[in-house]
Amino acid sequence: MEYRTEHDSLGEVEVPAEAYYGVQTLRARENFHITGVPMSHYPRLIEALAYVKLAAAEANASLGMLDEDRSRAICRACEELISGKLHDQFVVDVVQGGAGTSANMNANEVVCNRALELMGRPKGDYEHLHPLNHVNMSQSTNDVFPSALNIALILELRELMEAMRHLQHAFARKGDEFADVLKMGRTQLQDAVPMTLGQEFTAWAVTVGEDIQRVDEAEDLVYEINMGATAIGTGLNSHPDYARTVTEKLVEITTLNLKQSPDLVEATQDTGVYVQLSGVLKRVAVKLSKICNDLRLLSSGPRCGINEINLPPMQPGSSIMPGKVNPVIPEVVNQVAFAVIGHDVTISMASEAGQLELNVMEPVIGYSLFQSINMLRRACLTLADKCVSGITANRERCRELVEHSIGLVTALNPYIGYEKSAEIAKEAMRTGGSVYAIVLEKGYLTREQLDEILKPENMVRPRYTK
Repeated sequence: MEYRTEHDSLGEVEVPAEAYYGVQTLRARENFHITGVPMSHYPRLIEALAYVKLAAAEANASLGMLDEDRSRAICRACEELISGKLHDQFVVDVVQGGAGTSANMNANEVVCNRALELMGRPKGDYEHLHPLNHVNMSQSTNDVFPSALNIALILELRELMEAMRHLQHAFARKGDEFADVLKMGRTQLQDAVPMTLGQEFTAWAVTVGEDIQRVDEAEDLVYEINMGATAIGTGLNSHPDYARTVTEKLVEITTLNLKQSPDLVEATQDTGVYVQLSGVLKRVAVKLSKICNDLRLLSSGPRCGINEINLPPMQPGSSIMPGKVNPVIPEVVNQVAFAVIGHDVTISMASEAGQLELNVMEPVIGYSLFQSINMLRRACLTLADKCVSGITANRERCRELVEHSIGLVTALNPYIGYEKSAEIAKEAMRTGGSVYAIVLEKGYLTREQLDEILKPENMVRPRYTK
């Protein structure tokens, strides 16, 4: 392998000649063996960093700070990164010390060396184009990294919400399909009153829809960025019009409704938006996990459980019990939820750990948010396609449980009165008999009256009148 020699304030380092990254990236790769996950694993983050570098080059050129040739080469290199090229050159671990400086330098060096090639010069020829003097002009890691993180998060959140809508529609379709299936509703794992299976699935569609709205609301907060803050928010080493100009350029390039923070000093040290976003992701996770618990309960059995629904069989469930099939899809979504809840704790602690004018823990905040969003997105798609869409109802089992449930007397109470309802409940408990059969035996209602009361369409809304 051939090498080129590069230097920084700590000395000289041999960099592979074909690498687009440089000395600072190489040091960071050697220093941070933490997650084993390089930045290249998150293409949206690389895309966002390229957007920031492109906007900065255009802003600096428009303000007379950067000459046209250098600006044009930087912009072309950034456009290549945005299109997906050279992502393999982002080799720094996503969790790193230095508040994201290594991530910023990885971007500066890759953009710089590709721009040098476009100018007809060799990699490492920093006399003609420098990663810090030119690519990083008017910038600091402390405004580049959080701004890029916000842009990447917006793009990731849009994909998450699309996956959530897919899941919502899957539940809604099952709600329509099961609208005529009468079943027993339950509270505190005890029989409650009759409902339809369609109502149960429709309720899950509604709860996913509510969470889509909450994610959308949280996303709105992420549009505020601190570009132009440079080191601590004072804008040191930048043109007086740079902050406004670079933000305008970013809006134009990304087509996102980004806006400059009203106080750049505050924005550079504050990570409250990430805490709030993580809290919303935790809410999504908790509610998805609850739904998956319900799916596992309702499908339990098949002979010795509730067994009101059948989950699609995805794989054999045991190495020792022949024929056993487990609810593996709801189980894996449960585990995703546990991980997201853990990431929320990490983000809370990392946000609290910020001191004075900067929070240096943003890399682990970003990593945790990306993990949560990506896992939830995949979980929603997996749950919809490999579980919900294939669920079938055990109609006879649902009806049987309604007719034998003690809770049925609650639905009959307006028609036969509380005293008779209590009498029937006690007899059913004592004898193990069916509430439906005991009512018929005592002549309190006819079969026609009972069946009319228990029609699914009569269970989905208030209807009793004297």
